[in-house]
Amino acid sequence: MQDQVLHKECQTIELPSIPNKRYFTIGEASDLCGVKPHVLRYWEQEFQQLSPCKRRGNRRYYQYKDVVAIRQIRELLYDKGFTIIGARKFLNQQKRATKVTALQPVIQSLEAVLNLLVDK
Repeated sequence: MQDQVLHKECQTIELPSIPNKRYFTIGEASDLCGVKPHVLRYWEQEFQQLSPCKRRGNRRYYQYKDVVAIRQIRELLYDKGFTIIGARKFLNQQKRATKVTALQPVIQSLEAVLNLLVDK
């Protein structure tokens, strides 16, 4: 019986779709990502990927990319069991891999030009 209760708590909740808006308040981001506002404020300190705009009275406004990042962090921490340090490392490695992948076509073009010059 107790195992069933624990299993239910570990199940992922279905998150609502993200509306097509430019900015979200901390309350809206909290609702969209299934975490409390104080958790978002803490995660801002721990993850450089989260950088909400701050306006009037230090009010936070999250952009679409921030909400997507929050959902990814939530998945790593809550669903996949990463620690904060592990999630931070994973996201940094993923960012580096994305940069390398984005540069790959440029590198191939430069290699082709170099081969043409060497062949002459």
